[in-house]
Amino acid sequence: MNPTDYSITEDDIANFLANTPDFFERHADLLASVQLSSGHGNRAVSLQERQAGMLREKIKGLETRMVDMIRHGQDNVAITDKMRRWTRRLLQTVQARDLPGAIAEGITSEFQIPQAAIKVWRVNGIFSDEPFASGVSGDVQTFASSLTTPYCGVNSGFEATGWLPEPALALSVVLIPLRADAQAQVSGLLVLASPDPERFHAGMGTDFLESLGELAGAALLRLRGQTAAQILAD
Repeated sequence: MNPTDYSITEDDIANFLANTPDFFERHADLLASVQLSSGHGNRAVSLQERQAGMLREKIKGLETRMVDMIRHGQDNVAITDKMRRWTRRLLQTVQARDLPGAIAEGITSEFQIPQAAIKVWRVNGIFSDEPFASGVSGDVQTFASSLTTPYCGVNSGFEATGWLPEPALALSVVLIPLRADAQAQVSGLLVLASPDPERFHAGMGTDFLESLGELAGAALLRLRGQTAAQILAD
């Protein structure tokens, strides 16, 4: 090939400089004379100034990430405290028939959820006439049993939202199946609702909500008059 046909590309230059670290030691005057865009407007700066600016931007980004990590840590501590108070409330509920109300009321007060409602089925006969055990259709029970994870999103006319104090204000909802264990049968459904259509959405995580469902489901075993071992063996 004719040497005059060979053209040097930017990649060739970059590879040469990367593989020749002493190049700028031999040409220090060239390094000092290099002028680059400042990254802010059209002003030209030296290579050293440009590197210093990039370093400041990197440090600023790291500081922002650190602030976010601290904030998330504080949020997690606050959520843990709320979960502990809510769980303590369930443990301190003496009468089994008061548990559904304690679950829903505790969630609205501790977690600032505008509305919550709960229904339970497969209960001991002495609780069958209680408000929390009546008015549950077979369709709702089937739907709840089909949920492997809580539903989060817009209210598309779910029958269960009719249990809420103000169904018309339930624009976004969470539907949590209640089971004492991941392998146990669903024995109830917890409904959370907000007038904010963006409060609950399909992209939100469900780990915390699943924990709520399992804790509530375990507490509600008392309504069946059975132990956890018996219910899981069904």
